[in-house]
Amino acid sequence: MADASPLKQALERDGALVRLTLARPKANIVDAAMFASLSDALATHAATRGLRGVLLDAEGPNFSFGASVEEHLPEHCATMLASMHAVLLQMLAFPAPILVAVRGQCLGGGLEVAMAGGLIFAARDAQFGQPEMKLGVFAPAASVLMPYRVNQQAAEDLLFSGRTIGADEALALGLAQRVADDPEAAALAWFDAHLAGKSAASLSLALTAARGAMLRDVRDRFAEVERLYLDRLMKTRDANEGLAAFLAKRKPSWEHN
Repeated sequence: MADASPLKQALERDGALVRLTLARPKANIVDAAMFASLSDALATHAATRGLRGVLLDAEGPNFSFGASVEEHLPEHCATMLASMHAVLLQMLAFPAPILVAVRGQCLGGGLEVAMAGGLIFAARDAQFGQPEMKLGVFAPAASVLMPYRVNQQAAEDLLFSGRTIGADEALALGLAQRVADDPEAAALAWFDAHLAGKSAASLSLALTAARGAMLRDVRDRFAEVERLYLDRLMKTRDANEGLAAFLAKRKPSWEHN
């Protein structure tokens, strides 16, 4: 019987690296089931002795089309945001560097997951974007994480416009760190050259040292944007109209309230 899990896991490099693969192609939607699987995998491998890295990649032509739009609807979004933000915090606090290999579309919640990792290795066909504003909503986690990945002005450009950028622009902005024909191979080569020979204990402490202030800020800001999203945005007419229009495959009609 085929594995029903939306996430595949494999220890590689003699146990020095764990490979986590989003396994619901072609969209690889990051929904409740995917977040639960990611959370379980991170909790399990956080205790793996000698682990020096994680490679997060995806099956199929696309990294992820993003989060489930249905789970953004008013009756589900509080649960969705809480579980998503908890997993992203797990990623940021994970005791070994998380390298991310991106092919094809990396959008919305998929990009938020990628940004919670470390270095992003992008295929030449990779496309990055936070299209939430086109649906009349904003991207809570990206609003917090993107200014850490690029400068404030570049973050606002992407967050407010909802536009999609290619691999070369992502590299120029600092959103991606490498562009390669084979991003998985490039990530593994970087691991072999820069992480495999390190002490896992020292790497873990280096991560704690480098991300301490960021983690505290991100945790507080996630709570802040959740309140903004749930208490204000989801009470607007246009946010609900945008989501309904997307699901109905029609153009939204904004009333600006």
